[in-house]
Amino acid sequence: MLSEQIFFSSITELAAQIRARRISPVELTEGYLQRLEKIGARLGAVATVMRESALKEAREAEREIRAGRYRGPLHGVPYGAKDLLATRDAKTTWGAAPYKDQRFDYDATVIKKLRAAGAVLVAKLSMIELAGGMGYNRADASLTGTCRTPWNPDFWSGGSSSGPGAGVAAGLVAFAIGSETSGSIITPAAFCGVSGFRPTYGAVSRHGAMALCWTLDKLGPMCRNAEDCGIVLAAIAGVDPLDPTSRPLKFNAPSQRRTSRARKTATRPRVAVMKDSYDKAQPAVRENFLGALGVLKEFASVEMDVALPDFPYSPTVGTIVDAEGASAFRELIESGRVKELASKQGQIGGYAASLVTAVDYLHAMRMRVPMRRAWGETFQKYDLLVAPSRSTVAYPVDKNFEEAYPGITASSPIGASNLVGVPVISIPNGLGENNLPTGIQFIAPAWGERALIDIAMRYQQETDWHARRPPSPVV
Repeated sequence: MLSEQIFFSSITELAAQIRARRISPVELTEGYLQRLEKIGARLGAVATVMRESALKEAREAEREIRAGRYRGPLHGVPYGAKDLLATRDAKTTWGAAPYKDQRFDYDATVIKKLRAAGAVLVAKLSMIELAGGMGYNRADASLTGTCRTPWNPDFWSGGSSSGPGAGVAAGLVAFAIGSETSGSIITPAAFCGVSGFRPTYGAVSRHGAMALCWTLDKLGPMCRNAEDCGIVLAAIAGVDPLDPTSRPLKFNAPSQRRTSRARKTATRPRVAVMKDSYDKAQPAVRENFLGALGVLKEFASVEMDVALPDFPYSPTVGTIVDAEGASAFRELIESGRVKELASKQGQIGGYAASLVTAVDYLHAMRMRVPMRRAWGETFQKYDLLVAPSRSTVAYPVDKNFEEAYPGITASSPIGASNLVGVPVISIPNGLGENNLPTGIQFIAPAWGERALIDIAMRYQQETDWHARRPPSPVV
């Protein structure tokens, strides 16, 4: 019988054990399946457990490895996918009642690539309905109900990739695939104390993923640590003829040894601390962030309080998401079936979104050109930007979000960085109120994935927040 600690191991650790045949992919998969069925249900993290197909994949992986056909570090490693990715072996509900019986006869490109790498898909993980596209202000806006962070189940795991965040944190899967339009990887990564990577727009194919906002949607890994994020990203990134927005990404899986060697000779990265991102945050968020900066200063040049280029980021994101979301779900809205959604806001939000004018949408899209230019100028001065991932810890599940932490006004670059399409990683940097995780996010220029993985790995070599586990009574 496998020890509980195994289920909180990194991909690198699991891969070493699997390749050496000290752990059987079948035994490991069975262990994760049991945790998904028991703990996943309690947390509200699971949409569908894929027991039959998962064990079939695990047996195939085990046969190949025994025959000497080892595919790489993901071979035989169980993972979960947010329930907006098409999978031929399970329903794909998009987290929403109108689509509760929806099935596809093909796999999303990301699923195909992970299958080719030998990874074992054990579950579709829960999500906020339609990735929050119709609007919501409570944690229970999902077909599967409230998803809770395993650090304290009275609090939300974050949206809209709620299940991937909780699933990785609770040791239900070794890693997960989430999606982000304007914060849906970074938020649950912060609220659940895991490492979440949102790549450059176009770096990962979205073929087979639910479309909410064609010009903003991105897919990325949620893992135990930054190195794992790099391993998964290397497997899923790259051009796909089925997704015309995809682009080539030259990115190889990271190496701890290479990073350790490089840090002795590499130039200290220039890191800009985003102005207004931390001073009005929750006290523990602010304290943990400043403490993390102290660690960064050991190997990076850190400049405080650098202002973002001044643009109306929030209204621009809102206009684009409303217009493209209303288009994507036009039939749902016009048929009236939008009233089947769990969120009262979502039941009416689509109607308001449909009223966005072409003039407003085009103006918002045109604003992105000077935004990208200004951000490009900022990245000529700095290699990376840094800010708290969120200004508070996770929200309580019994309150509207607006009521959760009144008076907290720290700004976040999440919406802005999504608009300009640059990559971001969030990693844990401490615990705050109610024993809840806090996070720090690093932002790089477009196609700067390697720099993000390197600095996050370097930080995690000096700290152990990524290795912490939620309280055992929960997991």
